[in-house]
Parts: sequence; C-alpha cells; structure tokens
Amino acid sequence: MKLSEAISQKIQNICTENHITPNKLASICCLTQSTVQNLIAEKSHNPKLLTIIRICEGLNMPLKNFFDDDLFSKIERED
Repeated sequence: MKLSEAISQKIQNICTENHITPNKLASICCLTQSTVQNLIAEKSHNPKLLTIIRICEGLNMPLKNFFDDDLFSKIERED
C-alpha cells in the first residue's frame, strides 16, 4: 500500500469513528477543506507531517496513535 492510500484510509476511518465529516474534521483541526479532501482523494503524495500533527491535535490524539495501525505496516515508497 502506498503512503497516500494509508493516510487516506486512516482519515476516513477517523471520520467514521468520530461520526464527523471530512469538512468537520478540517474545521476542528484548523485545516482547509481542500487539504483534507486532497488527503482523502490521495492527491497529496507526500503530505506534511505538520498536517498529520494538526489532525491529531484537533482530535486530542497522540501522533503515535495515528500511525499505530496495520495500514502503515507495509508502505511502498512513492518516489
């Protein structure tokens, strides 16, 4: 799985688990809707760690919990 796919799936899972839309997630995390939508649509092949940190902070989630998921166990490089 590519990193962009794993991040997309993780964000979708987070939204489902928290019963929020991607637009609500963007609002909570002080991100633009387009940033979150681009992550979900896998248009961002090299997302900034700061973006992931903002998502985690907005949800009061430790950063390690974001990446502590089987989705990230076999990541393919996207050079």
